[in-house]
Amino acid sequence: METYTLHVAGLTRELPICPISDTMSIAAFIMLGDVELTKATAKELLTKCPDFDVLLTAECKGIPLAYEMSAMSGKPHVIARKEKKVYTIDPIEVVVRSITTQHEQKLVLGREDVEKLRGKRVMIVDDVISTGESLEALEKLTEAAGGIICGRGAVLAEGDAAKREDIVFLEELPLIFA
Repeated sequence: METYTLHVAGLTRELPICPISDTMSIAAFIMLGDVELTKATAKELLTKCPDFDVLLTAECKGIPLAYEMSAMSGKPHVIARKEKKVYTIDPIEVVVRSITTQHEQKLVLGREDVEKLRGKRVMIVDDVISTGESLEALEKLTEAAGGIICGRGAVLAEGDAAKREDIVFLEELPLIFA
């Protein structure tokens, strides 16, 4: 299998190259289960973040990063769920389509999480920012909840996202064209 060598936060990982269309592939970055990588990148990303009151991420791959950043900073984190659960009271939701998902998804916050964001400085974090669709959905949720977006960050910025000036990230990740 062809791989891409990533150097981030003092660590090296070999990422499998996976096709997402007939003409484009990505280097698949998966933090889930890699505790060493999660801790190292969370620590380094925190040094680039502005002051914040609460972290916000989307279910599922951003969860370990937000958790670790929360533990290290002592600040709470909120997770936007991919679907409304039976215990989600007074949900707000937005639709999102990311580069690695073949269909539209929803991101949902319940009343309890909305209250954690209302009036707070919110730092949005994710594992990878690529097209910006997930980031935009998290921004919409933050605004609907009455939060104040103070920053946006990711471990990696993929493709054109690396040119954005409104995000902080640790390393660039290329898109691979056939």
